[in-house]
Amino acid sequence: MNKFRQLKQELATPNVYRTASGAPGHEYYQQQANYDIKIELDDEKQTIHGKERITYINNSPDRLDYLWLQLDQNMRAQGSDSKLIQVERMEDFNTLAKVHSKMFVFDGGYKIDYIKATNGEDMDYAINKTMLRIDLKEPLQPGKSISFDLKWWYNINDRMKIGGRAGYEYFPEDENYLYTIAKFFPRMCVYNDVEGWQNKQFLGRGEFTLPFGDYNVEIKVPDDHVIAATGVLQNESQVLTSKQRERLAAAKKDFSKPTIIVTQEEATENEKTKSKKTKVWKFKAENVRDFAFASSRKFIWDVMPVKIEDKTTLAMSYYPKEGNPLWEKYSTEVVAHTLEVYSDHTIAYPYPVAISVHAAAIGMEYPMICFNYGRPEKDGTYPPRTKYGMMSVIIHEVGHNFFPMIINSDERQWTWMDEGLNTFLQYVAEQKWERNYPSRRGPAYMISDYMGGDKEYISPIMTNSESIWQFGNNAYGKPATALNILRETIMGRELFDHAFKVYANRWAFKHPTPADFFRTMEDASGVDLDWFWRGWFYSTDHVDIAMTDVKWFQMNTGNPQIEKQVEKNESERGSEFIGTQRNQADTNKTRLERKPALADYYNTQDPFAIESADNEDFEKLQGTLSQEDKDLLNSGMHFYELNFSNIGGLVMPLIIKAEFIDGSEEVIRIPAEIWRRHNFQVSKVLYFDKEVSAFILDPFLETADTDISNNSWPRKVEPTRFKMFKESRINENPMQRSKR
Repeated sequence: MNKFRQLKQELATPNVYRTASGAPGHEYYQQQANYDIKIELDDEKQTIHGKERITYINNSPDRLDYLWLQLDQNMRAQGSDSKLIQVERMEDFNTLAKVHSKMFVFDGGYKIDYIKATNGEDMDYAINKTMLRIDLKEPLQPGKSISFDLKWWYNINDRMKIGGRAGYEYFPEDENYLYTIAKFFPRMCVYNDVEGWQNKQFLGRGEFTLPFGDYNVEIKVPDDHVIAATGVLQNESQVLTSKQRERLAAAKKDFSKPTIIVTQEEATENEKTKSKKTKVWKFKAENVRDFAFASSRKFIWDVMPVKIEDKTTLAMSYYPKEGNPLWEKYSTEVVAHTLEVYSDHTIAYPYPVAISVHAAAIGMEYPMICFNYGRPEKDGTYPPRTKYGMMSVIIHEVGHNFFPMIINSDERQWTWMDEGLNTFLQYVAEQKWERNYPSRRGPAYMISDYMGGDKEYISPIMTNSESIWQFGNNAYGKPATALNILRETIMGRELFDHAFKVYANRWAFKHPTPADFFRTMEDASGVDLDWFWRGWFYSTDHVDIAMTDVKWFQMNTGNPQIEKQVEKNESERGSEFIGTQRNQADTNKTRLERKPALADYYNTQDPFAIESADNEDFEKLQGTLSQEDKDLLNSGMHFYELNFSNIGGLVMPLIIKAEFIDGSEEVIRIPAEIWRRHNFQVSKVLYFDKEVSAFILDPFLETADTDISNNSWPRKVEPTRFKMFKESRINENPMQRSKR
């Protein structure tokens, strides 16, 4: 089928909730869930006990007979689906450590003590793995709200032993814990016009689809702990020392650099105390879709204000001494940089704080707070991979405040809508941090190996999160690359940046779908991109466009003074043929040379001699031509017919660089629509006033072409360097090596 057919059957029909332009409709609605939560973190047993009151507001036009909540911690319960569905072979357990991991038993999952109405009556509920349904005695009518109470507890997982996006890390040197806590309370599912209840089970990969609401959270911890959390601290005077409050007040006025609020010396002293007393930290957050926090007596804390339009946000970092000197030098500066760049390309960052917390394991994001890795060596040195890896993960996780914490897409269904869009802007922010920043994703050439790989292990981007092959390439790398190509090659920066910003503003604090994104990008730019979405997002085609043939033409002027010489030059090329050379050497005399009488006009007349009839014919031709025609015939113009083959199936623009024999060059950009009637074979005639020495297709590596060996005329052979010796490996980073 034609690759330029419009996206109709793939996209939902526009309606009163979502328009054909990609904007929210005039009857768009979304639900709200407000939380009052009190929890206690037990630093002796590594457990969390909590109580919460949820107030759920039904803004939909529908009557709700039951409510669905997410129980994400149940992914760690014994017998959970996330363990059972893993494909395993015995070869996967080829070390004792892996066998121990397979046999490791952890009592995870929520222990629900009760769910009650606000009058104290028990509510009927049923748990289906990672989902909980509350059956209502009376349906919740449109425009009405309901409040109810839950009590629960669970064991916190050791992130270093069994992994996880949240949990704890134990430091045996000082016998302390660092907690990064998320998904710690039962949370409302989204109910909307697209999915109804989004109650797809959590299997570990498809992340969290959540409604917006207001949070009041009280967290009881040992009184030598320091807490970082979503929202604004409400009781500074009760949890911070007077010196720390003075530093914090000063920090809010110093835009030049981060200010230390809890010093390394104070954190080191806290590590020793191990207080048995407790204190309660109180936080308030408005219009957020989730809440997370980190707690430890090991935390150093620094703060720097950032001006975003007319609003000031506090960029913050919390990290143990094991993170220094890297974290003190870079973390908060990177947070501030991310807020500035993302705000330029989306909406002005609306929240009062943005926090980066150091943890040893993978990065993870929540509203206003994220957990990030990047730990130096014990001697304080670090390889460049650690430095740039840390900065990139901070940019990425802080960037998630915009996608999906504010532009609140359905992560359970479409990972790319937050990870891909965020990775695209991550690349933009990285390149604005430092020239030639070593970005891992973004440029087109970085995704070509993946796209040209075995299609059995490649999924379309438009695949549910849990079913994706090669998760990082599919959900992060390929969509980020697609957006980069749209910005640089298909649309241009001005059109793309405008449309992308329109999308962000239309769907800030709302629930967009892929169709809303696709439609908005077209609506705000005036560029038909259906062919692009279909090829990049709905298929596993790849880009491999070959320049199969180039033919060179010049116009016949009709002038015998010129054309006879051209004909002579062409005939002399035959003398280069090996057979012609050998015939000349092997033949003493031809028959004609032995019998001259056999010769006629054609044997005696020089075919390249100019005869009077040739001049007469030329004069007649000149009489029929205008001066414009004569100038064109005498211009010496060079015409080239270029033929292209679409081997990979994914249509793309043709970017052609012509290199001329005088050393100059010219770039011709042909839109992808050249393939609109002929999806697999096209040709194009180009003309120049000077001779071309070479043509190069995709000269700037901007289309993700998987095979550039067929992109040039004449063909180019690129050498590959190989080593004649084995490289000795020394276990030291460049900073350590420089000290030797």
